[in-house]
Amino acid sequence: MKRELTISCSKTNLLRIRQFVKDVLGDLDIHELEAHKMVLAVDEVCANLIIHSNQCDPSHQIDISIDHPDKEKIIFIIKDQGITFNYNSYVEPDLTDIVSSKRKGGVGLMLVKRIMDKVEFSHDKNCNICRLTKKIDS
Repeated sequence: MKRELTISCSKTNLLRIRQFVKDVLGDLDIHELEAHKMVLAVDEVCANLIIHSNQCDPSHQIDISIDHPDKEKIIFIIKDQGITFNYNSYVEPDLTDIVSSKRKGGVGLMLVKRIMDKVEFSHDKNCNICRLTKKIDS
């Protein structure tokens, strides 16, 4: 089972992305809480790509595919052609610093890493690829 969505880089499309992921996960036998977490993780990655990588330019697109190759895992692949994110240089923020400075934001990727079992970023030709893998409890 593989489902795909291509969407323009506008923040208004985040609702469509969330609904797409929710609908696909709803067709699978996945616990509701786990499904909500996965929707949140995909939404966070897509929001970062729309805002930071593509500067909310609706002439740019994001491709999202959801694959459930077996009963044990689900794979989300998110592709864009915006500014490449260097995942290797990512340093997880200190929550104490964020709270004490009353800073908003900056914890999204940390959240994604806690929800998903595997988070990978790569670049192929002119395409940025984020691959999120989640193990599914039978």
